[in-house]
Parts: sequence; C-alpha cells; structure tokens
Amino acid sequence: MLESIKGIGPKNLELLHKLGIEDINDLIDYYPFRYNTVVPTKLAEGSVVVSGIVESMPIATYIKKSLNKLSFRVQIENYLVNVTIFNRAFLKSNLKRGTSITVIGEYDEKHNTITASDIKFKEITSSYIEPVYHLTNGMSSKVLHNLIENALDTHPVLIDYIPEYLVEEYSFLDKDTSVRKVHNPDSLNDIKKAILRLKYEELFKFMFKINYLKSTRTSEGGLKRDVDIEEAGAFIKSLPYELTIDQRTSAKEILEDLRSEKRMNRLLLGDVGSGKTIVSEIAIYYNYLSGYQSALLAPTEILATQHFFNISKMLAPFNMRVELLKGGMSKKERNKIITDLSNGEIDLLIGTHAVLEEDVKFLNLGLVITDEQHRFGVNQRSTFQNKGKMCDVLYMSATPIPRTYALTIYGDMDISLIKTKPEGRKEIKTTLVKFKDIKSVLSSMLEELKENHQIYIVCPLIESDGETNLEDVTKLKDKIDIAFNKRVPIAVLHGKLKNSVKEDIMADFKSGKVKILISTTVIEVGVDVPNATMMVIFNAERFGLATIHQLRGRIGRNSLESKCILISDKNSERLKVLVESNDGFYISEQDFKLRGEGDLFGVRQSGDMVFKLANIVQDAKILSQANIDSTKFINENKSNNFRDYPQYQSIMESLKHID
Repeated sequence: MLESIKGIGPKNLELLHKLGIEDINDLIDYYPFRYNTVVPTKLAEGSVVVSGIVESMPIATYIKKSLNKLSFRVQIENYLVNVTIFNRAFLKSNLKRGTSITVIGEYDEKHNTITASDIKFKEITSSYIEPVYHLTNGMSSKVLHNLIENALDTHPVLIDYIPEYLVEEYSFLDKDTSVRKVHNPDSLNDIKKAILRLKYEELFKFMFKINYLKSTRTSEGGLKRDVDIEEAGAFIKSLPYELTIDQRTSAKEILEDLRSEKRMNRLLLGDVGSGKTIVSEIAIYYNYLSGYQSALLAPTEILATQHFFNISKMLAPFNMRVELLKGGMSKKERNKIITDLSNGEIDLLIGTHAVLEEDVKFLNLGLVITDEQHRFGVNQRSTFQNKGKMCDVLYMSATPIPRTYALTIYGDMDISLIKTKPEGRKEIKTTLVKFKDIKSVLSSMLEELKENHQIYIVCPLIESDGETNLEDVTKLKDKIDIAFNKRVPIAVLHGKLKNSVKEDIMADFKSGKVKILISTTVIEVGVDVPNATMMVIFNAERFGLATIHQLRGRIGRNSLESKCILISDKNSERLKVLVESNDGFYISEQDFKLRGEGDLFGVRQSGDMVFKLANIVQDAKILSQANIDSTKFINENKSNNFRDYPQYQSIMESLKHID
C-alpha cells in the first residue's frame, strides 16, 4: 500500500492519485520524462546557474487566478541581482534573508534581472543530472523524488521479466540497477543503458502477450480441407491478367493456412489499388472446392454492392452462387436469401452489417472475410466469426501500416503484405495549390473533361456551420456549376442521403452520365470508376494523411495519367508528404513520425499499448527484436508451462479472459 511508504500521508496520497499512481509499483516506475544537466556558471548574459544569498523578503504578486509572480533580490558574487520567478508563490515562506540558494534561469544584464525557471535551496558547486517528472499542483519534484526513493528502499525486490539468458546476451543492467539509475543517474551513459533495458522489458512483455495469444489460437483445430491447392489454379488461370509477385505470395500463404489443421487468423494488408480483393477470391474459390460456404463483410453498402458485382462476374464461370444482403431489401428478397443460405444453396454471401443479424444462419460456413476490418468493432467481428464453427478468418485492410507497427495492432494475426501495384498502373501526380490559384485548378479540370474523363471533388462538410471558411458539398456544386456554365453533369454524394439515392448516383457516375462527383469522404473506400482521372480535395489540411491517400486511391485505376490536387492555404509538412510519395506504407510511417504513435486508427486497440518508456515509432528496432525473442522464448517454454519463469504465470492468467 502507498500509505506504508515514508512521507505519504493523506495529502500526498491524493496528489499521487491525481498523477495516476495507485500502488507502489506505479510509484517506482513513474519515470522522468526528461533530464536537466545542471552546470554551475558565472553571472553573465544568457542562461545561468548561479548560487547566492537571499537579501530581501520576497514579494508575491497575483496577476490572475492561474498566474503569480515572486520577486526578490539575491547577492550573487559581488552583485545584488533582482530575481523573478512565476507560479512559485508557495516558495515565499522558504526564501528568508540569509538563505543560501541556487538560481537557474536567464540573466538580463541590462536590467540586472534573472527570470528564473527554478530555484534550488542549496549551493551548487559541481555539475549533476536532474530528473524531471510530470507533476501536479501541490507536488514538487523534490518531494516526488524523495517518495520514489523511499519506495525503492521499502520495496527493493523488483520483478524482472527478461529471461536471464537474454540479460546476458545483450549485456543488460539488472532490473534493480536500471530503475535506480533512471531516477538517480550519475552520467548520461547511465541513463542510456538503463532506459534501453527498461524499454526492452516493456516491449518484450507486450510481445510475449501478443505471441502467446497467437500460439494459443493457432493451436486450435481448423476445418479439414483435402482439396489440393493446385486445383485453385483453374481460377487463377481464368484471370485476364498476371498476378503480381505479392499477390501470388499472399495467395500461397492464405491457401496453406486453409489447408493446414490450424485455424487461420490472417490480415491481408495492402495499399489502395494493390489487388487484395482478387486474392480473397482465390481463397473463396478454394473454400468452395472444399465444400464450405464463404462470407464477406464490408463497411458500406457502396463497397458491398461493388464487391457483389465484381466478384459475381469473376466466379460465375465456376457455377458459384453469390448473393448480396444489405439493409433496405424487401422482406421477400431477404427471406429468400436467408432460407437459401441456411440450406447451403448460396456459396458466398456478401453484405454489410445486415449479415450480422441473428437470423442470418449458414449451413457450413468455412471462411469469413472482413474488408476494412478496423471499421468494425471487436464484438461485431466476433459475431461474424461465430456464424460458423471454427471457420477460418481473413481480414483485409487498405490502410497501410509498416510491418513493425502492425505487430502492435494486429500482433496476434499472421500478416500478408501486398506492396506491388498491378502492371500498367501509372503513378498519381499530386500537387498542393492555394485557394488564390483556383482558376488553374478549373483549367486542369476542363482539360480532363475535354478528354471525356471524370472527376472527383472532395470537401470536408455536408453543409456549412456558418462559422468557418470550409467548403461544403452544396455550395461547392453551385460554384462549379457557375464555373462551367451548368454544361457539365454534376452530382453530390454524402452520408445523409438514402442508400437508394447513393446507389443511383454511383450508377450514374460509373456509367459516365455524371462527369463530376462532389462528395464527402463517403467515397474513401472501395469506389472503382476506371475513367475517373482527377481528384480535387478542398481544405485538404482537414483530412488525415491516410484518409487523403485512400481518397486518392479512387483514381489511377487504369493506364491513364491521373492527378490529385490538394487545395489548402496552410503550410503543412504533412501534406507535402503526399506530394512526395504514392507509397501508402511510406506515408503512414511519416504520419506516425509527425504525430507520434498517438491513437492508431483513431481507437486504442489495447490498454497494453500505453507504455511507460517505450515508443513504437522511435523504438521500432527494439520492438522488432523483442518480437523475435519472445516468440523463441514461448516456443522453448510453452510445453512445460513456463515452469522456470513463475513471473509469467500471472501474465498468462490475465490473458485467459481474452477471446
């Protein structure tokens, strides 16, 4: 209990709770977020660390509720210097005349004033390294540091989660030494060695959990399939094009999973336009040859409908029955599909959330595929998988993530990557344009229209809130109509429209009846109109890099030159990344670097991803090595239930509740 630590009474206990410190372990691993190297200086213009004697009673001035100023004079060397420090009024009673202190701050020689950032109640005569902690009002760094010291003295036995053979292999410091040196370093080298060891331990523990879950799940028995993998070749040979190297590799990995006795739990991760869907069709065909049904879940009706038309066309020559289930169908249509599905007459069901309804039952579901899987919640994905008994699971995502980061989000899955684009696709040229140059954008649009090509225009709002200068779809349509004298067929698409209206608009755009489609990000995923060669994105700074890259993926789906124009008055380093590259994996990596690991996909996938010291972007190499080491550790010790490592018993116990 925290109360057992010397110095922790009711007041300090409350302050520690405000810092998120609930027990002794929390206190011990409440690490500094940075360090100051304190070096004594002479009194001279600029940064100073100078010792002296307080010569006047301090005066506290309260500027406003959240701002106060403390002013007093200090005898430093042979000078009487004015010292000012902000938000330290609570120090007033300690700054008595004759008190020996050290002032750290900026000296203004002209006004003979030091604006202090800190005051130490001792004379500093030699250099030292000072840990800096995140604090709360009422808790000083000195008090917190003393409490941590007391906790280390009271609770000296720290659990070491790194196996001894790895400590020796990497010449790591031991756990106790590392923790003490992080809080009380003697040198910068101390900090470096201690933090490396503690980061590795955090990431090793995390990857142990991920890889242990994976080993548990892959040991589950999968469905039996005796069909030779080569028989899937008939479908592959029917394709009007050659598969890319990555498509062939991914298909091989998935088919081997389906044929193995282990249950597949695989993510097919590929950039926009890389051809993930055709790989999933190969899996569906093989699953059909094995006598099982398949299901494909898509996040939007537009995408589900598109999948239905495209996949039906590809599988029709093989006598496979493919059906589409979505909201808004007539009761008669829906009942027919549900009845035929339960009788085993439907080989592949494609649908939206409607597939998750309780009365949607399969006769012998063997493969479930979730497209854009991060758009579905954990419970929805679980409901989908439970439509069959021990069926194999394939996830698809066009949100590219470098493999190292994917380990932390999808670590319990096997991952297949598709990076190469199909032959004949040209790079999309992306440019950044200011609003004042809108005429040049309209000229470019006119050139595309003269070539009988089609154009997407994307803006952030459905309707303006009246308080911003952001474009909305309705006003933008009026402006484009005026620009082209109402001679160009334009349609508006957004999420508030009825599904039937959306489908009609998309059908008109696909057929070429509509030349310009003005939309919100509802077109981000899956819309495929090969004749669309230009995309214009207004207020581009309002969108994430991944979103813009997804939007940009709606063009360049043919052998024609395609261009994307980002309109923004903001000087954004982020947007320049999109001008530099069409590689989604590179873009996502730069995005992570610019905004930190942050909130991946907008939703924390696991509370375990909140690390004390490690950062999955900055520490990617450590994470990668921890993944390799933890996998080997599990393989060597799982059979004896980690008998020699009792510290892992509690970790395994905590994982039992995870489905």
